[in-house]
This record gives sequence, structure tokens and C-alpha cells, in this order.
Amino acid sequence: MISFLDGSLGHLDWMASLVSAPSVVHTIDRKGLRGKAGADYVVIGSGIGGLSCGGLLARYGEDVVVLESHTLAGGAAHSFQIGGYRFDSGPSLFSGLSSKGPQANPLAQVLDALGERVECAKYDSWMVHLPQGSFLSEIGPSHFPQVLEKYGGSNAVAEWKRLQETVLGLSEAAMALPPAALRGDWGALFTVLGRYSPQLISSFMRMGFKGALNAPRLLGPFSEILDALEIKDPFLRNWLDLLPFLLSGLKADGTLAAEVVYMFSEWYKPGCMLEYPHGGTEAIIDALVRGLEKHNGQLSLGCHVEQILVENGRAKGVKLRNGQVVVARKAVISNASIWNTVALLPPKEVPQEYQKRATETPQCDSFMHLHLGVEAKDLPADLGIHHIVVDSWEQGVDAPQNVVLISMPSALSPNLAPPGKHVLHAYTPGTEPYHLWKGLDRQSAAYKQLKEERSQVMWKAVQRALGTGFSADSCDVKLVGTPLTHERFLRRHRGTYGPAIRAGKDTFPGPETPIKNLFCCGDSVFPGIGVPAVAASGMLTANSLVSVDKHTQLLDAIGL
Repeated sequence: MISFLDGSLGHLDWMASLVSAPSVVHTIDRKGLRGKAGADYVVIGSGIGGLSCGGLLARYGEDVVVLESHTLAGGAAHSFQIGGYRFDSGPSLFSGLSSKGPQANPLAQVLDALGERVECAKYDSWMVHLPQGSFLSEIGPSHFPQVLEKYGGSNAVAEWKRLQETVLGLSEAAMALPPAALRGDWGALFTVLGRYSPQLISSFMRMGFKGALNAPRLLGPFSEILDALEIKDPFLRNWLDLLPFLLSGLKADGTLAAEVVYMFSEWYKPGCMLEYPHGGTEAIIDALVRGLEKHNGQLSLGCHVEQILVENGRAKGVKLRNGQVVVARKAVISNASIWNTVALLPPKEVPQEYQKRATETPQCDSFMHLHLGVEAKDLPADLGIHHIVVDSWEQGVDAPQNVVLISMPSALSPNLAPPGKHVLHAYTPGTEPYHLWKGLDRQSAAYKQLKEERSQVMWKAVQRALGTGFSADSCDVKLVGTPLTHERFLRRHRGTYGPAIRAGKDTFPGPETPIKNLFCCGDSVFPGIGVPAVAASGMLTANSLVSVDKHTQLLDAIGL
């Protein structure tokens, strides 16, 4: 048995040496810059946002290098392997990866533009364990009313149908504009209004007068739509806090309505399915890296950016930890959070307004992680891939240690675990307070004791989800991660999930910064947190850096 209960989730450099079935991407030596002293665009970080941005810029014909501090690509979406198990470190719930056209998932539009695809297993349900009991939650329009009838009653069903009718109508407006058309400059007048005005007008006309009145609420918090529709049933309101929280780290009163409406259109319309990539999130990262490199972009691993170089108010390149300078002939693009980006700048070069924005941007809390290699023989054969465990509605879904998410992707992608085994990832979704861990020595007895205490909620949730057949003693691999793990290996300030920018109170900024030739992408940039959002941010930034003509040619090439 391999156990790091007294260590950290990822002695990841060591883990990388234990790979039993390396992917195509990871068999290529990408360590260091391989003679590259500069590029048109230097991208800091190989998360989904950075790879999307870098890949599209390469697709546009620009000279691009993506610098990654880690020895593995992917940022918060990277995968690691140990003892024959392949673990996702981050996101595990996907939909729309195989979609095409204007309404496609932003990540699918990026992959389409790069000429790549990800093979996925499809499924339509996950298990939900609530204070009231457990049930199988199926996506699509017909099943959830049966759940509501049991847990909320006929009034809850009526409210749900009213909400569904309104939201699916609004989804036409929310999805009439493909994310690939967005850019952060005046060119949007051509790529958005000039190109898609007929579709936008048509979608508003189909909504009717009442729907059109609700359309402005897409730009506010989702709770405003719920209040306007008089959605009051306690069970339903709790459920409608949980879904936005899983999407953005904020409940319905803080999550942008357009995001939730988009999610509803993918989860509750006829024929919809969830997807999991064969090979795990690594398959998504591999596809993005292939797309970057086929268009002559470069990914350089183990290249830790120590500082963004600024001269006369302009970003000129970056300096690596080893002292090497990488010149950016056109721009530097940071896929790091706003707090980490500001920390990379020379203090005297940080404009007061930028420092103020970073200081005043609220943060989501961090995570506890539990990665397990599980014996399968005593577990139910139909266990499924996902489980959500909520301890108490009264505490609120955003309360520490109240919600645990569990993913067992080997149920759909068996190659992630040895024969007769399962790979499991449980985590508290952005609710672990950093202040409990701040300043602790990761080798100290106090740190080990706190890990033991704070991980118990995940062990209990796993036991509830997997049943009496599960035994912690039979696990081949046990890895516990903390906010300090998140901070260290993912380069996340205070281990945060991301900015807690509340819809209706503030907005996510665009890709530009007050420093010339310094741009950003990722979850500190519009549209915000989540896989679709960070992929869209990468597109937005890349599109903003090329001509409208090039942008339009790309939209034509991918049929948008």
C-alpha cells in the first residue's frame, strides 16, 4: 500500500516517474526551452485557459511558447499516476465535449478550431446523498420531477416546471452567440453583432414578450430569476443553490444567471448526456497540447517563471527561476490567478489600480482532497461514476466540510486503474478555510494531525457512497491533499478555487491589464470559474490579440 497521509498529495515529480502507461503527450521530452529564447507570445501556465489561448494563437499563425512550472501539463486539470492508478487532480464532471456548432461547449469549440477531438464515454446520472435520503439523479427533462414529488411535493414539481419553461426559453438567447466569436476590443462589433445579429434577434423573438422581459436577468444573479418566478419550495431552493455552487463556487445569489442557464440547457433538455473522456482529464490536456504543437506552438515543462519583466510600463518577457530570460516580442499572457500574476510583477511596476483590484477581489476557499486506489470486488457493480454527499441543508452548501464530491472515473474508463481496482477522487469543493493551515510546516506533527482530522469528512462520505463493501484498509493508494498542497503544486494563491466575484455586485475583468502588452486568461478573467469558462477566456484573449480578419476566417473555418 502507498500512503501519503503524513505527506502531501503530490510528490508529483516522483509520481511522474512511476507512470505505467504514459500518454502520447508525455512521451515527448518537453523539459526546458530547447533553445527557445523568445516568441511573439509567452504564455505563463498550461492550464486549460493557457493551452486554449496558446493553441489558438498558434492556429492563427503566431509564434507561441507556453511555460509550465510543473513537470506535467494541465494546471488544475493535470493528471498524475502512481502505483498503476491514474488520478485526475481536478475537474471530473463534463458535458458537451463532443458538441458542435454555435451552441457547443467552449472547450469543444477550442478543440474544433485546433482540429482535435476527445473520445468520451456517455452517461446520464449521478448519485445524490442528502439529509432526506439518497437518489439517482438523471439528467433530461422527465426524471427530476419524480424526485421533487418525493422530497418536495406537488408544489415543488409545479415550481420546477415553471422554472424549466422559463430557463430553457432563456437558453436560446444565452446560447445564440458562440463563445468563439467573443473578443475584448471594438472588433467585437464585427465578430459578434455584425455576424450574429440575425440569430440573436430571432432567438429573442421566439422567447416572446414575457421571455424578453426576463432576458436582462441573464446578466444578474440566478437568484433573481428564482425570485421573479416565486420559486419558494425549500428543497428546490436548496437544490438550486447546490447546482450553481458546484459550477462557480457560489450559490444562486452569487452565480451569473447566464452560466446556470447554459448548464440547464446541457443537463435538462431532451436527449442531453454527460461525458467523461476516455483516459481522464489527461486526454483533454493531451488534445490541447497536440493542437498547440501541430500549429508549431511550444510547450516547455519545468520552466518556473520567477518574474514578468516590465520596461517603461510594458511587459517585455519573463525571467525563469534559473535566470534565463524569455523575450515576448508582442505580449505576455498570464494564465495564473490575479493574485499570482501581481506577485510575478516587480513591485515598483504594479499600477496602483491593478494592486487595488487584486487586493479587493474576494477569494473562494480551498480544498481537501482524497485520492484512493480502491479494491473493486466487494463494491456494487452498478456504482456509477459520481456521488454528491450533502450533510446538512441548514448549514448551507458553501459551509466548510458540508458537501463532498466523489468521482470514480474508472467506472467508465477502466484503463485508469489496474484490473479489479478503481480510482477514486473525493474532495470538498472550495469550502476549506485556508487560515486553518496558514503557516503550518508540512513536515510537522501539527500538520499531520490536522490532515487526519480534516480528512475524516471525506472518508465518511466515501463510506456512505460506496457502502459496506468499502474498506479503507484495502486501499492500495491513499493520498490526502490540503490547501497547502493546492497552493504548492497548482501555484494557487492561498490554495483558492478562484475569485468569488458575485454576480450583480461586480464583474470579471476582460483580458487586458493596466500594463501594456500584459494580458490574462483563466478563472480570474471573464467569464470566470469552471472548465467551459476558462476555455472561453482563452479564446477571448487569443481572439483579442489578432485582427478581425483572422478571427473571421477562423469562425468560417469551423463553421460558425
